[in-house]
Amino acid sequence: MNTSLKEKAAAFLQMAASGDVRDAYRTYTSPDFIHHNPFFTGDADSLILAMEENAAKNPHKVFEVKHAIEEGDMVAVHSHVKQNLDDRGAAVVHLFRFQNDVIVELWDVGQPIPENSPNENGVF
Repeated sequence: MNTSLKEKAAAFLQMAASGDVRDAYRTYTSPDFIHHNPFFTGDADSLILAMEENAAKNPHKVFEVKHAIEEGDMVAVHSHVKQNLDDRGAAVVHLFRFQNDVIVELWDVGQPIPENSPNENGVF
């Protein structure tokens, strides 16, 4: 059975969040991978290092996929990311563009989950 692109995107994120960053990139990304995170240069190496540093600093990170949508070569993954068990965390959306079944481009946006929100529906 073929793995869907949204399953590949979720697996990439799960691996990276658990600290298997280099394996995630080796398995799921193209050598031509680029990203759009505004806090790092746009190459894979800078994001790999940042993800490794975050994983080392937060060994009890919790990453839970809430929704995944696949349309053509694009995938959107809406997740709950907590740096540790006591953290409220953030709602994060990763957008992936695939080419030949590997990730070639990544965008990510997130918002911290507020302690008090007037919205009774929550962020998920």
